[in-house]
Amino acid sequence: MASLVLNNQFRFQGSAVFGMIGIFSGAVLNIILDPIFIFVLNMGTGGAALATILSQFVGFCLLVGGTFRGGNLRLSLTAFRPTFDRYRRILTGGLPSFWRQALASVATLLLNVAAREYGDAAIAAMSIVSRIIMFAGSALIGLGQGYQPVCGFNYGAKLYGRVREAYFFFFRAAAVAAVVLAALGYVFAPQLMALFRADDLEVIAIGTTALRMQCVSFPLMAWFFPSSMTLQTIGQSFRATVLAMCRQGLFFLPAILILPSVLGITGIQLSQPFSDLCSFLVALPMGIGVLRELKAAQLGEEARKS
Repeated sequence: MASLVLNNQFRFQGSAVFGMIGIFSGAVLNIILDPIFIFVLNMGTGGAALATILSQFVGFCLLVGGTFRGGNLRLSLTAFRPTFDRYRRILTGGLPSFWRQALASVATLLLNVAAREYGDAAIAAMSIVSRIIMFAGSALIGLGQGYQPVCGFNYGAKLYGRVREAYFFFFRAAAVAAVVLAALGYVFAPQLMALFRADDLEVIAIGTTALRMQCVSFPLMAWFFPSSMTLQTIGQSFRATVLAMCRQGLFFLPAILILPSVLGITGIQLSQPFSDLCSFLVALPMGIGVLRELKAAQLGEEARKS
């Protein structure tokens, strides 16, 4: 938990390299120690657990050390000043991320329950597709995490024009990445599925259809993520929370509960694309609205200075 906090702290200070070193080093060390402890030292699952603990501790130490370098905010118990307002801001600002992660877990559970009615092949296929789309989505989220400090710094400095400029840069970069990833996923869907279950034709068939459906709707996320992350970063917590709840909650949960009973396994395959489309339709006016607000604030700030 401390590593997670420190990683985000570095990122929002514009020192993402420190956070990357800490998290990445721990992950690499875990990969190295796992086979040594499990197979060489014959420690079994206990060895895997020990490897994880040691790796996380090393990563934590590196992150703590990073706070004392490069002009970053230093950890100091004497500077600890807890107040209700500070905790309120932390909790309010974190609500969108909380609901996004919590509902994603519920969505995965219900997806498996719905797929269970159609056998193990359906469960395996939808699980694989979910991981592939999650991997592709991480590319857009990575762009967004680089955008958020820029957005926050300039919004706090009342440089609203720069916030708008950064927003459109994020959108264009995300659109290009999403279209390329979606096109590759659509074309090579059978091959991607075969990487995981080459010997199960039913899994490949179900997964190929589901993956191609999700690739069609995936480019819509190029607008969804900038809108959601901008609202969260500039403190529009309520709207950001509503938007964060859309994709894996407000639209996906009813879809996965209703569509399979109407369309069978096709309903399961369509649930996420349907949710993506509905989420985009909500994000579109929200994103346009926040851009207009930033434009108005920019004009007001320019008029005040003149």
